[in-house]
Amino acid sequence: MTRGGIRARLRPSNLYTFTCLRPRSTEEGAHSFEGPGYTRLVHCNQPLLHKKKPFKYRSNYVSTTKYNVLTFLPKALYEQFHRVANLYFLGAAIVSLSPLSPFSAVSMIAPLVFVVGLSMAKEALEDWRRFMQDIKVNNRKVKFHKGEGVFGNKSWKKLRVGDVVKVKKDQFFPADLLLLSSSYEDGICYVETMNLDGETNLKVKRALEVTLPLNEDVAFKNFTGTVKCEDPNPSLYTFIGNFEYDDEVYALDPSQILLRDSKLRNTAFVYGIVIFTGHDSKVMQNATKTPSKRSKIERKMDYIIYVLFSILLVISFISSIGFAVKTKFQMPRWWYLQPKKTDDYYNPSKPVLPGIAHLITALMLYGYLIPISLYVSIEVVKVLQATFINKDRQMYDEETGNPAQARTSNLNEELGQVDTILSDKTGTLTCNQMDFLKCSIAGTAYGVRPSEVELAAAQQMATDLEDQEVERSTGFREISKQQEIELESVVISNDEMALKPPIKGFSFEDSRLMDGNWLNEPNADVIMLFFRILAICHTAIPELNEETGSYTYESESPDEGAFLVAAREFGFEFFKRTQSSVFVRERYSASGQAIDREFKLLNMLEFTSKRKRMTVIVRDEEGQILLLCKGADSIIFDRLSKNGRLYEEDTTRHLNEYGEGGLRTLALAYKRLGESEYSAWNDEFQKARTSIGADRDAMLENVAEMMERDLILVGATAVEDKLQKGVPHCIDRLAQAGLKIWVLTGDKVETAINIGYACSLLRQGMKQICITANSSDDREVVKENILLQITNASQMIKHEKDPHAAFALIIDGKTLAYALEDDMKQHFLVLAVQCASVVCCRVSPKQKALVTRLVKEGTGKTTLAIGDGANDVGMIKEADIGVGISGVEGMQAVMASDFSIAQFRFLERLLVVHGHWCYKRIAQMVCYFFYKNIAFGLTLFYFEAFAGFSGQSVYDDWYMLLFNVVLTSLPVISLGVFEQDVSSEVCLQFPALYQQGPKNLFFNWYKILGWMGNGLYSSLIIFFLNIIIFYDQAFRAGGQTADMAALGTTMFTCIIWALNCQIAFSMSHFTWIQHLFIWGSIAMWYLFLFVYGMLSPTISGNAYQLLVEALAPAPIYWTATLLVTVACNLPYLAHISYQRCFHPLDHHIIQEIKYYKKDVEDQRMWTRERSKARQKTMIGFTARVDAKIRQLKVKLQRKQPSSELQSPAR
Repeated sequence: MTRGGIRARLRPSNLYTFTCLRPRSTEEGAHSFEGPGYTRLVHCNQPLLHKKKPFKYRSNYVSTTKYNVLTFLPKALYEQFHRVANLYFLGAAIVSLSPLSPFSAVSMIAPLVFVVGLSMAKEALEDWRRFMQDIKVNNRKVKFHKGEGVFGNKSWKKLRVGDVVKVKKDQFFPADLLLLSSSYEDGICYVETMNLDGETNLKVKRALEVTLPLNEDVAFKNFTGTVKCEDPNPSLYTFIGNFEYDDEVYALDPSQILLRDSKLRNTAFVYGIVIFTGHDSKVMQNATKTPSKRSKIERKMDYIIYVLFSILLVISFISSIGFAVKTKFQMPRWWYLQPKKTDDYYNPSKPVLPGIAHLITALMLYGYLIPISLYVSIEVVKVLQATFINKDRQMYDEETGNPAQARTSNLNEELGQVDTILSDKTGTLTCNQMDFLKCSIAGTAYGVRPSEVELAAAQQMATDLEDQEVERSTGFREISKQQEIELESVVISNDEMALKPPIKGFSFEDSRLMDGNWLNEPNADVIMLFFRILAICHTAIPELNEETGSYTYESESPDEGAFLVAAREFGFEFFKRTQSSVFVRERYSASGQAIDREFKLLNMLEFTSKRKRMTVIVRDEEGQILLLCKGADSIIFDRLSKNGRLYEEDTTRHLNEYGEGGLRTLALAYKRLGESEYSAWNDEFQKARTSIGADRDAMLENVAEMMERDLILVGATAVEDKLQKGVPHCIDRLAQAGLKIWVLTGDKVETAINIGYACSLLRQGMKQICITANSSDDREVVKENILLQITNASQMIKHEKDPHAAFALIIDGKTLAYALEDDMKQHFLVLAVQCASVVCCRVSPKQKALVTRLVKEGTGKTTLAIGDGANDVGMIKEADIGVGISGVEGMQAVMASDFSIAQFRFLERLLVVHGHWCYKRIAQMVCYFFYKNIAFGLTLFYFEAFAGFSGQSVYDDWYMLLFNVVLTSLPVISLGVFEQDVSSEVCLQFPALYQQGPKNLFFNWYKILGWMGNGLYSSLIIFFLNIIIFYDQAFRAGGQTADMAALGTTMFTCIIWALNCQIAFSMSHFTWIQHLFIWGSIAMWYLFLFVYGMLSPTISGNAYQLLVEALAPAPIYWTATLLVTVACNLPYLAHISYQRCFHPLDHHIIQEIKYYKKDVEDQRMWTRERSKARQKTMIGFTARVDAKIRQLKVKLQRKQPSSELQSPAR
């Protein structure tokens, strides 16, 4: 018989006490509800009734795109013209069609179309990827009831409310379903909700008893019924409804609802009724719209554009007024212009109209102050930066073959300004894998392999101790020796065990317990009882692996799976479960033969987050009744008998050590029961179990409490929730970079706390602030209580005197629902930002998004959200930057993200290296752009003033076209793509350098105005120095003075030299590409001038043979170029020299150390500088090690006075 058949005959609900079993009478007590919020009526197996109103509900088609065919053009254009500069150039392009334009219409319209079109094409490409993912999901197939008891295939998007569907094992549910029956005869099924809440634990769902006969296709031939329930809402954990069937009404609760995007596991098939479809389903109700994201630098650029536009208006008004005055008072005397025959634009008798017309001309002429090419250049630079991110081999995951991917290049520089990271837990920080690592049995610790946390902490501690100069003193040598002993104990490993192939779920190493050696231990009987508890106290189902011959286990929690694997490896293999028994094969016995033992299962008191323990009562083969219990150590220790505390002290010490090592711990205990004692208790238990009423759970809890007391402690387990590779190290580096890290998870509080310890977000000695909601029915009372807790916690932090004190805030989803309300959220945020760590547990996807929004809007700082599942999509979209992990949970998070990486550890390089570089590159690039356009544009205004505000440009039209396109564009692009203030290795060694971004040191108003001032200074030097040189002296050997063409070309030459030299001085890192672009741009100018001058005069105009005949032979041309270039760049050189000498920034010091090779010659100094450069942090390994060293110092200080007191006595 197949394994599925064996499982299908079981009635697992008989194993459960609290949630899975409900007496029939409670099903028949229907919910009473009326009014708004409860209007949905579903006609089961009658989807045709839902084709027309009022029962026509939304289709099952879902869309996650930002645009569609109709909205793309208007929405995308709206997005583009959010940019102030684009609006200005749109107006300029329109005016260029009039005779007032100083330039041709094509020269104004073409750049605008190119810039806007390029950006829109990029947006369309990104949205197309989302659209293709939607098509893939919507076209998935599912079995549905066609009629007459026949089932056929239908795509998800065509499902209607009321359809009966059949979902098979390992398939996703296509909509929110009401469970009718399953392959198990009692109608339970196992569901994985990883995409909803991030949990890998399987949830048990159960059908109503009345629908259990509907367990095959033909049973639905004449099936009808009606469901009246709540309207669509985002609450994942609640559901209220009634099911009317065969003239009876039955109450529905969340245990009968199968949510879209969760997966059927360990169950051959289920039948269900479609209740909520498409965007009405709970997972889609938790979805948020795809927002339009712009970086802070881009948003600030708008304000700079406002400033430049104001300058443009001012100088244009000056020009128009000057032109009106000239037209009225001086033009009548200019007889050669024939002022009496002119048109209205030059009429001396009506000077106002010429002034207004000239205002429009001036606005276009001085338009070079507004750099339209800035947006094109930034787009090009960002795409190239994104390419480097995509090609970075250090962020390529060899196991999965997934590289890092910049899915949008709009936010590259935002990576360098992140203040807070909001992370999912399951699949993001962890691998969804538990490993049995250590245990304590009868007061003896077993297991020598260190946890990942211990290994990383040991390495960090060893490094830090080398850097401690105080070790030179005798006292601190004692600390060093003590630490060396601890480190040696951490890294001890059995070489023979290391050679064995790894076993999933089992990383235990200790020969004392392996291969039956435990029989030689002093407390072998206790050890055997320990192993039996592992093998018996659980709810798992075994499955035989026919290839290997060993058993694997399908369990509700990964912890249980790890315990069963451990029991198997220790020689106690759970291999069979029946309705009333558990069978264990014990391989090491007194006889030396494997023995199959049967333990009759009498009762099971299941694990809940409230109880924090699980108990089974079994009868062994000798007839002895045993109570076996596992649970949180605090819960178990409170229930020990006086005689059961023999190992409590040693076990407590071991538990503390395991907790410090980031391991998840449980205590194991037992007691023996007499027949009469058990019978009396069981009678009470059965009464409570079959009772009717709201107090049934309370009665069961009280009866369980009566039994779970006077226990005898056996030992404790320590399992490692396998973190993804490099997670603790990454978190430590990010903390040193000054980043705050919040964990938002759908997991239980205990699980989240354990992971917090594992990755050093939490540590021993950190004060935990747990905000919880009480169980009062009065909403206002609950809110007042939560507010009081928040206020008290804030006061506690405020009055804390210990400078090293660290606080961690832990809050669950129920409490968070109150804390996020408008009148409380600011209080919650104030408390949260004062804490070193924030862990939000049992949160829904919607709450993740709301918390992200609160942090983003409340702090005003850049937030980054990272996750790997569909339940993380909301916060990924809501954050300033969304990062998706391309792991095992599908592609929903990746499709919604701005950047994707294969593992969490790559986030360090993405932010600390690429983020730092991109921020500085874009900041310098934008500042330089405004500098060069001001330096160039204002020279046009100065010449206007000299030329009677005539609208005449001093430069040839071709010069002006080539200025942004060829002659200054490539150097600035090379700055944005290749510039590095320090290398990637130094970025990782000095993570505190990252703080230059969040502090915005390179794009604040001081820097921006400084570069604008530099541009103003350069424009004055370029124009007036050339005017002084050329104004009244001979220019050529023949005595000729310079004309406008010669003056304009010389000024333009000075601009090209000054601007390109300026960008060379501002670079810290050169490659051959930068040299080619900078000096090549200058050479290109001379080459263009030569070729342009060789063309026919009808084309080249006044520039005909200008370089060959006039400029090149004139020494004054070369002298002026050199003089102006030096004068323009002297102030910048003086400023940067002063800064490096007297107020150096961090990267200046590092650059100097690297230049003089001090990092090689003086390693101690280099290490000391690295240590000093760390940001003060309360989380991560560094904080944990620092706390450990402080503890040892305190111990030593306590020892020294005592030794001083004893020494005189000697």
